[in-house]
Amino acid sequence: MDKKLTRLRRARKTRAKIAELKAVRLSVHRSNCHIYAQVYSGCGTQVLAAASTAEGEVRSKVKNGGTVAAAELVGKLIAERAKAKGIEQVSFDRSGFQYHGRVKALAEAARAGGLKF
Repeated sequence: MDKKLTRLRRARKTRAKIAELKAVRLSVHRSNCHIYAQVYSGCGTQVLAAASTAEGEVRSKVKNGGTVAAAELVGKLIAERAKAKGIEQVSFDRSGFQYHGRVKALAEAARAGGLKF
């Protein structure tokens, strides 16, 4: 198996467990240039809140979207937007990515912003 397929296999197992629990899900995706975060409803069909480094608001604050500082900014932003919608408890879906670096920075910033997971 190649790197992408193994990551997707890990992601599928996590998502299956979260879907079984019918929990609101904070999903993270990262690429070399950007990091994206979305909050999905318990049924998994609606995006309730979203934030990414591809947005103009974030791009004006950070030079490069592929850094830990950019991930922290997105984490704070997604927590703020989720709290505005009344969401406090989420399940963290790291999409098969290792929990370190940018993914960890986003998660810790979201926790600091008031999300519980």
